[in-house]
Amino acid sequence: MGTELDTRLSTGNPLMAQDDLEASVALMAKVGACWSPAFSPDGKRIAFISSISGLPQVWIVPAEGGWPELVTALPDQIYSVSWSPDGNWLAFSLAPGGGMNEQVYLVRPDGSELRRLTRGGKENNWLGSWTYDGCKLLIASNHRSADAMDACVFDIESDQLRLVTENRGVGYFTDVSRDGKYALLYRMVNRSDNNLYVINLEDGEEILLTPHEGPGSFDGGRFAPDGKTVYLSSNKDRDRIAFCKMAIDENGKPGAIEILVDRSDAELQGFDITRDGKTASLLWNVAGFNEIEFFDLTTSEITPGPDLPAEIAGTPLFSQDGNLLAIVLSGSISPMDIHVYDRKLERLWQVTKSHHPGINLSNMTSPELVHFPAHDGIEISGWLYQPTNFVAPGPIVLSFHGGPESQEQPVFKGLFQALLAQGIAVFAPNVRGSAGFGKRFVNLDNGPLRFDAIRDIETCVDYVVSLGVADGSRIGIMGCSYGGYLTMAGLTEYPERFAAGANWFGIVNFETFFKQTEPWMADISRIKYGDPETQIELLRDLSPIHKLDRVTAATIVLHGANDTNVPVVEAEQVVQHLKKSGVSVKYVLFPDEGHGFYKESNRIRASVETVRWFSEHLKA
Repeated sequence: MGTELDTRLSTGNPLMAQDDLEASVALMAKVGACWSPAFSPDGKRIAFISSISGLPQVWIVPAEGGWPELVTALPDQIYSVSWSPDGNWLAFSLAPGGGMNEQVYLVRPDGSELRRLTRGGKENNWLGSWTYDGCKLLIASNHRSADAMDACVFDIESDQLRLVTENRGVGYFTDVSRDGKYALLYRMVNRSDNNLYVINLEDGEEILLTPHEGPGSFDGGRFAPDGKTVYLSSNKDRDRIAFCKMAIDENGKPGAIEILVDRSDAELQGFDITRDGKTASLLWNVAGFNEIEFFDLTTSEITPGPDLPAEIAGTPLFSQDGNLLAIVLSGSISPMDIHVYDRKLERLWQVTKSHHPGINLSNMTSPELVHFPAHDGIEISGWLYQPTNFVAPGPIVLSFHGGPESQEQPVFKGLFQALLAQGIAVFAPNVRGSAGFGKRFVNLDNGPLRFDAIRDIETCVDYVVSLGVADGSRIGIMGCSYGGYLTMAGLTEYPERFAAGANWFGIVNFETFFKQTEPWMADISRIKYGDPETQIELLRDLSPIHKLDRVTAATIVLHGANDTNVPVVEAEQVVQHLKKSGVSVKYVLFPDEGHGFYKESNRIRASVETVRWFSEHLKA
């Protein structure tokens, strides 16, 4: 049976019995992932998060590779982990029930002395970095007010969380000076617009480093060892994000932003600085693919990084001595795993091996990157996946990413591969508002401009039909979060174009979203979606809830009961309306999940239900 299933998965045979469909999709949903690497101080071990046990937990593995050791075995998913500079502690963030109310914990590397640092309950807490002495931990928390993520410092010895800076909306510390006196604060004005500040940790005095007008990205702030220079990524007075620096005088006053490295063909996605302040690793986003470069901060020399065995990389992390670089790699046929690059030896090796039992990765399908014009001439791109032995034109599913300020990239997606195995093509576009293509493009869907983003949906349909890939009568649409919103927008604005839809925890009613989402989320979303106090008619016009009577496509809705980002009322409204109108609808509610499905049994069920839905209604 295992060989037979593997053959069907690799050939894309659409003629499976339902038992075979469930078994094969389950195999795809079980494919593991490893992420969030954190070096021990000596660089010999790496703490990381993995779903190998079925639920993301903390593990430790030798940096050279080997058998990993389980550190935590808790009933909820863990998002990230950080190793203290003195080596004594691992800090990690855990999401009870999958909700947004993350809590921060400490545990010894051997798994002992587990304790929660934050207060629990409904409060949101985000794990930041350690101070250089390992005595304090940077945390963002809304324990003061539900509508703001404030910047805090947790003192390990006194066991006290101290509020340093109050924010309106979202703010968090990105770095602390070596003497522990100053911190760099990232504060969001609204989505796609933020500032960096220098904060005096003793009295909370703040100095704005990045005055600007209009949208602007200023991220990744890091101090040089002497505290007199700040490194950052920025798109001030330019379209694409570059690697920059600014001088800081003895009074904390900033100089002008100086561009150190920029590229006309790429946008800086992230960077890290060695502890000695001599080298930066730069992660570039090149049309959805990633490349790594090294920049010598003393000579300004640029050297290429390693050739990557997969298309996508996470921001590289240096070991304390600066020689080793941990990189999370993923690709269309490569599950997410941690690799290490030795700069002296110029050697790259894979440290973790995410499980994929019964799956022949070499027979999976990689996509083609395509470009095409929107109705107004704006260029749109997307990733087109076609099954092996696909007979075109055939069934296809359009998949829209979340965010909106995110980007579809060719990372490993078991759901895509499961659809392909059923003989269903997938097209995953980056419509306007997506990140990675410059400041102008990511802001092209703000407020009333969102109507153009919705028109991009039909443009995508027209494109795949014009290619001869899609059968116009067998087109589906799906998406998560904001992608779920675009799914419902497509089903209501262009009902004649779609035969089926799958809405994974998407927004359907902006009025209820603003009233019931996290208050800090509502505050930063007013420019992106529309202000509920002054633009209520716009929000109503943009909300699919008022047009659900137009839906004719069979629709499946999947949501987590503990979702506080897009509350479950959004799903309930869709299901209730479609049932009344007689549209074929199915509701899958996960009582133990929040914004996303992380437990293996839930991942399997969500994938199986979605693939079966499209297989039935697109007549694959």
